[in-house]
Amino acid sequence: MSETKNETALSSDATEVRAQKLAKLRETIGDVYPAHFHRTMTNAELSAKYEGLEPDTETQDVVTVAGRVYSSRNSGMFMDIHDASGKIQIFSHKDVTPEEARNMLALIDLGDIIGVTGTVRRTKRGELSINAREITMLTKTLLPMPEKWHGVSDIEIRYRKRHLDLLTNEESKLRFLQRSKIISGVRRFMETDGFMEVETPMLQTIYGGATAEPFKTHHNTLKMDMYLRIAPELFLKRTLVSGLADKIFEINRNFRNEGVSTRHNPEFTMMECYWAYADYEDVMDLVERLFASLATAIHGTTEVPYGDKVLSFKGPFRRISMPGSVKEKTGIDFLAIKTDEEARAAARHAGFEVEKDATWGECLAFIFEETVEGDLIQPAHVIDFPKDISPFAKEVPGEPRLVERFETYVNGWELGNAFSELNDPEEQRARMVEQLTQAHARGEKEKALDDEFLDAMDQGMPPAGGLGIGIDRLIMVLTNAPSIRDVILFPARRNKD
Repeated sequence: MSETKNETALSSDATEVRAQKLAKLRETIGDVYPAHFHRTMTNAELSAKYEGLEPDTETQDVVTVAGRVYSSRNSGMFMDIHDASGKIQIFSHKDVTPEEARNMLALIDLGDIIGVTGTVRRTKRGELSINAREITMLTKTLLPMPEKWHGVSDIEIRYRKRHLDLLTNEESKLRFLQRSKIISGVRRFMETDGFMEVETPMLQTIYGGATAEPFKTHHNTLKMDMYLRIAPELFLKRTLVSGLADKIFEINRNFRNEGVSTRHNPEFTMMECYWAYADYEDVMDLVERLFASLATAIHGTTEVPYGDKVLSFKGPFRRISMPGSVKEKTGIDFLAIKTDEEARAAARHAGFEVEKDATWGECLAFIFEETVEGDLIQPAHVIDFPKDISPFAKEVPGEPRLVERFETYVNGWELGNAFSELNDPEEQRARMVEQLTQAHARGEKEKALDDEFLDAMDQGMPPAGGLGIGIDRLIMVLTNAPSIRDVILFPARRNKD
């Protein structure tokens, strides 16, 4: 029999034993999955309250705790139970534990969830413990835990069965606790900075605000096709037009029907904000203050370890011109090139394969991605983006082919994208029509012009700085995660079959 078959047989045997114990518990105690159980404190609260209790000291303080059994020794005389806050040792002995409670021990397996009432003591070895007086079965588990609690080593199982990963892997558990702290930190930072949180539709009749393939669905009652949003931008700008607030933000879920990789998931989290009467210079400062705040909250410093590197989030970040950096890397001076044809020729002459209809800006951006992007390890703002790939940004004064846009790079990844937002309604319409024409030429026949957005722009949007931050990638950097799947609780996976 192969090792895998042996493991399957052992697992089947263990499951059968647990089923027999469940039947026995039903006979003896009745309800094995009670609806109510009230503990008096968490394990962490217990540890904090009795931190000063000396070794070999018993109290008469009676407490009630609950948790999952992670280890059992001496036929259950010693058990460690864990709740979300930590662990506590349970001591069951004939001198302190009634016979009825001790009879439960043989029916308890690793992974079961129990409640314990008893008195607090600290052992001679200094272990905080509870002398059990009552033991209550709260949940009998029917499946054995993986690898005797040493953790799930199979990456596929870790992502597909995240509950097992978190049960057995302290690093994963810490990472998701940090994720929650980071998202809360973003929200607190934005609110403290005067931004108002709003919510915009996830289901949209016209998708826009970014260039991406959408997920399509159908609304039965309205009898119309709809799309899961690829970005909240156009609705947020309509909110800015309304005058509801001069500073708005949304922590939002977006959906893009595209590839899956270590940095891409079909659904992902962003923070997007708009700041009236500000520009992209103001937003750069905002990004630097936000990132420094989050790094300090997680690590106690702006110096953050990632892999074999240390990333410094202390501002100001370096600013890098896209045309200037490409010229430095390749010798191609895009600002001296006048036409799309010349740009394509220069790119091909330098050995880059660009699309036959690539524009001047597309050639510049492509070569930047190929030659510069991967070297941007320390936090940096890339500025001077081409207008023809930035339909919502204002022109750089004196250089109409460039716009006031920046992307923030860390570890070679884009984490943020920001503009001095275009608010000239006629120019906005012209750019969106051109963008739509290009989309239709690429075969995106369902792409449509968002007339409701353009109507709102005609009403007048104040000058503003706008920003989108990829929260998942930011969490990757701040928690030293190698893949986006390590920071998303339940990442997209193929069906097991």
